[in-house]
Amino acid sequence: MRVLVADDEPMIRAGVRAVLAADPGVEIVAEAADGRQAVELAQRYRPHVAVLDIRMPGTDGLAALAGIRRTVPATAVVMLTTFGEDEYILQALGQGATGFLIKSGEPEELLAGVRAVAEGAAYLSPRVAARVLVHLAAGTGPASRRSAARQRVESLTVREREVLGLLGGGLSNGQIARRLHVVEGTVKAHVSSILARLGVGNRAAAAVLAHEAGILPPDRPDRPDSSDRPGSSA
Repeated sequence: MRVLVADDEPMIRAGVRAVLAADPGVEIVAEAADGRQAVELAQRYRPHVAVLDIRMPGTDGLAALAGIRRTVPATAVVMLTTFGEDEYILQALGQGATGFLIKSGEPEELLAGVRAVAEGAAYLSPRVAARVLVHLAAGTGPASRRSAARQRVESLTVREREVLGLLGGGLSNGQIARRLHVVEGTVKAHVSSILARLGVGNRAAAAVLAHEAGILPPDRPDRPDSSDRPGSSA
């Protein structure tokens, strides 16, 4: 798995590099100190995953996200954020980021998030998801937000709700297929139908809705186990 890391703070980059490099299946192909350089390096190296600081001087992480999604759409993007950046998280969600992690989170969470998005899943750190839901609830009340989300989810079939819950828990199509004992093509069809029925543009937005509606499975895998990791045998 080829990974690009972009952060304007050398110590943060070094920390992310050290955590990811501990996995023999990960290769850090490039590092960037700003968003412009991140886009250029993504175009050059075509990484599977780009890990971007959501705020950087000059061309920030949001602009880099837009540039990478436009020019290297096969590269999944994980945004690194801190508390108090809810507006930036919501913007990144709308622009196609599929992973959101807190900088002060556990190393295992960084690895889990990068692995998940590399396999096509959406990964939201539980703390990021909580912050997004708090922000969405502002002005409308959490109860009404939950009610609205549940009403939207009711338009789905029983199987689609089950798939949405697993998607919200951070599983890729392949992982969901193994959990439900179906072929991956069936899951892809369900996910496409879910996005269309819910009127959302990507898996990360659907995952937020799953959190808001409270339909995550009791044993939701915030940290996929070893049998679900990219490159591991099922």
